Amino acid sequence: MSTDRRDTDFGQVFRRYLSSVVLHAQAGAKAVGLGATDLYALNVLELSGAMTPGELGTRTGLTTGPTTRLVDRLEQAGYVRRTADLNDRRKVMVEPIAQPVDLDKVLAPARRKIGDIIGGYTPEQREFLLDYFARAADAFQQAATEIGATGPVAD
Repeated sequence: MSTDRRDTDFGQVFRRYLSSVVLHAQAGAKAVGLGATDLYALNVLELSGAMTPGELGTRTGLTTGPTTRLVDRLEQAGYVRRTADLNDRRKVMVEPIAQPVDLDKVLAPARRKIGDIIGGYTPEQREFLLDYFARAADAFQQAATEIGATGPVAD
Protein backbone atom coordinates (compact mmCIF):
# COMPACT_ATOMS: atom_id res chain seq x y z
CA MET A 1 0.00 0.00 0.00
CA SER A 2 1.26 3.43 -0.89
CA THR A 3 2.50 5.67 1.87
CA ASP A 4 2.59 8.68 -0.44
CA ARG A 5 1.35 11.76 1.43
CA ARG A 6 -1.45 12.33 -1.11
CA ASP A 7 -2.88 8.93 -0.18
CA THR A 8 -3.36 9.86 3.49
CA ASP A 9 -6.27 12.24 2.94
CA PHE A 10 -9.61 10.59 2.10
CA GLY A 11 -10.71 13.46 -0.11
CA GLN A 12 -7.51 13.26 -2.15
CA VAL A 13 -7.69 9.47 -2.49
CA PHE A 14 -11.35 9.68 -3.50
CA ARG A 15 -10.70 12.33 -6.14
CA ARG A 16 -7.70 10.39 -7.48
CA TYR A 17 -9.85 7.25 -7.71
CA LEU A 18 -12.65 9.05 -9.57
CA SER A 19 -10.15 10.67 -11.94
CA SER A 20 -8.67 7.26 -12.72
CA VAL A 21 -12.12 5.79 -13.43
CA VAL A 22 -12.94 8.68 -15.78
CA LEU A 23 -9.57 8.35 -17.53
CA HIS A 24 -10.18 4.62 -18.03
CA ALA A 25 -13.66 5.28 -19.42
CA GLN A 26 -12.26 7.80 -21.88
CA ALA A 27 -9.48 5.42 -22.97
CA GLY A 28 -11.95 2.55 -23.41
CA ALA A 29 -14.32 4.71 -25.44
CA LYS A 30 -11.49 5.98 -27.64
CA ALA A 31 -10.30 2.40 -28.25
CA VAL A 32 -13.65 1.53 -29.84
CA GLY A 33 -14.14 4.86 -31.60
CA LEU A 34 -16.80 6.22 -29.25
CA GLY A 35 -17.09 9.20 -26.96
CA ALA A 36 -17.07 8.57 -23.21
CA THR A 37 -20.77 9.47 -22.91
CA ASP A 38 -21.60 7.07 -25.75
CA LEU A 39 -19.80 4.21 -24.01
CA TYR A 40 -21.48 5.12 -20.73
CA ALA A 41 -24.90 5.08 -22.42
CA LEU A 42 -24.18 1.64 -23.92
CA ASN A 43 -23.26 0.37 -20.48
CA VAL A 44 -26.51 1.74 -19.06
CA LEU A 45 -28.50 0.02 -21.83
CA GLU A 46 -26.67 -3.29 -21.44
CA LEU A 47 -27.19 -3.29 -17.67
CA SER A 48 -30.79 -2.09 -17.68
CA GLY A 49 -32.16 -3.19 -21.05
CA ALA A 50 -34.24 -1.25 -23.52
CA MET A 51 -35.62 2.11 -22.43
CA THR A 52 -37.13 5.23 -23.90
CA PRO A 53 -34.80 7.98 -25.08
CA GLY A 54 -36.12 10.09 -22.19
CA GLU A 55 -35.15 7.44 -19.67
CA LEU A 56 -31.72 7.12 -21.29
CA GLY A 57 -31.32 10.90 -21.15
CA THR A 58 -32.19 10.92 -17.45
CA ARG A 59 -29.75 8.08 -16.74
CA THR A 60 -26.92 9.80 -18.67
CA GLY A 61 -27.67 13.32 -17.49
CA LEU A 62 -28.46 14.60 -20.98
CA THR A 63 -31.28 16.81 -22.19
CA THR A 64 -33.51 15.93 -25.15
CA GLY A 65 -31.37 17.29 -28.01
CA PRO A 66 -28.09 15.72 -26.93
CA THR A 67 -29.88 12.44 -26.15
CA THR A 68 -31.31 12.33 -29.67
CA ARG A 69 -27.85 12.90 -31.14
CA LEU A 70 -26.41 10.24 -28.81
CA VAL A 71 -28.97 7.67 -29.95
CA ASP A 72 -28.38 8.68 -33.59
CA ARG A 73 -24.61 8.08 -33.20
CA LEU A 74 -25.08 4.73 -31.45
CA GLU A 75 -27.62 3.60 -34.02
CA GLN A 76 -25.41 4.65 -36.94
CA ALA A 77 -22.46 2.79 -35.37
CA GLY A 78 -24.58 -0.37 -35.02
CA TYR A 79 -24.81 -0.51 -31.22
CA VAL A 80 -28.53 0.21 -30.73
CA ARG A 81 -31.80 0.31 -32.63
CA ARG A 82 -35.03 2.21 -32.14
CA THR A 83 -38.14 0.06 -31.83
CA ALA A 84 -41.77 0.64 -30.95
CA ASP A 85 -42.79 -0.08 -27.37
CA LEU A 86 -44.87 -3.27 -27.42
CA ASN A 87 -47.27 -1.86 -24.80
CA ASP A 88 -47.61 1.62 -26.31
CA ARG A 89 -46.74 1.83 -30.00
CA ARG A 90 -46.53 5.63 -29.74
CA LYS A 91 -43.39 5.26 -27.61
CA VAL A 92 -39.95 4.67 -29.04
CA MET A 93 -37.58 2.33 -27.25
CA VAL A 94 -33.80 2.26 -27.58
CA GLU A 95 -32.40 -1.24 -27.26
CA PRO A 96 -28.85 -2.53 -27.41
CA ILE A 97 -28.07 -4.97 -30.23
CA ALA A 98 -25.20 -7.30 -31.05
CA GLN A 99 -22.09 -5.23 -30.71
CA PRO A 100 -19.85 -4.55 -33.72
CA VAL A 101 -16.94 -4.27 -31.26
CA ASP A 102 -16.40 -6.50 -28.23
CA LEU A 103 -16.70 -3.91 -25.46
CA ASP A 104 -15.90 -6.53 -22.82
CA LYS A 105 -12.54 -7.11 -24.51
CA VAL A 106 -11.72 -3.40 -24.27
CA LEU A 107 -12.71 -3.30 -20.60
CA ALA A 108 -11.05 -6.63 -19.71
CA PRO A 109 -7.63 -5.23 -18.67
CA ALA A 110 -9.13 -3.06 -15.93
CA ARG A 111 -11.54 -5.80 -14.87
CA ARG A 112 -8.60 -8.21 -14.66
CA LYS A 113 -6.41 -5.79 -12.70
CA ILE A 114 -9.20 -4.93 -10.26
CA GLY A 115 -10.06 -8.65 -10.02
CA ASP A 116 -6.44 -9.37 -9.07
CA ILE A 117 -6.63 -6.76 -6.32
CA ILE A 118 -9.96 -8.05 -5.00
CA GLY A 119 -8.73 -11.65 -5.29
CA GLY A 120 -6.03 -10.81 -2.74
CA TYR A 121 -8.65 -10.25 -0.06
CA THR A 122 -10.36 -12.85 2.11
CA PRO A 123 -13.85 -14.03 1.11
CA GLU A 124 -15.32 -11.85 3.88
CA GLN A 125 -13.40 -8.81 2.66
CA ARG A 126 -14.50 -9.47 -0.92
CA GLU A 127 -18.12 -9.64 0.24
CA PHE A 128 -17.57 -6.31 2.03
CA LEU A 129 -16.10 -4.77 -1.14
CA LEU A 130 -18.95 -6.00 -3.33
CA ASP A 131 -21.45 -4.61 -0.83
CA TYR A 132 -19.58 -1.30 -0.89
CA PHE A 133 -19.58 -1.12 -4.71
CA ALA A 134 -23.33 -1.88 -4.88
CA ARG A 135 -24.16 0.70 -2.21
CA ALA A 136 -21.73 3.26 -3.63
CA ALA A 137 -23.34 2.94 -7.09
CA ASP A 138 -26.71 3.80 -5.54
CA ALA A 139 -25.16 6.68 -3.59
CA PHE A 140 -23.53 8.12 -6.74
CA GLN A 141 -26.84 7.95 -8.61
CA GLN A 142 -28.65 9.69 -5.75
CA ALA A 143 -25.92 12.33 -5.51
CA ALA A 144 -26.15 12.97 -9.26
CA THR A 145 -29.89 13.51 -8.88
CA GLU A 146 -29.28 15.94 -6.00
CA ILE A 147 -26.68 17.85 -8.00
CA GLY A 148 -29.05 18.06 -10.96
CA ALA A 149 -31.87 19.31 -8.75
CA THR A 150 -29.83 22.10 -7.19
CA GLY A 151 -28.26 23.38 -10.42
CA PRO A 152 -24.82 24.97 -10.70
CA VAL A 153 -22.80 25.37 -7.54
CA ALA A 154 -21.79 28.95 -6.82
CA ASP A 155 -18.70 30.01 -4.90
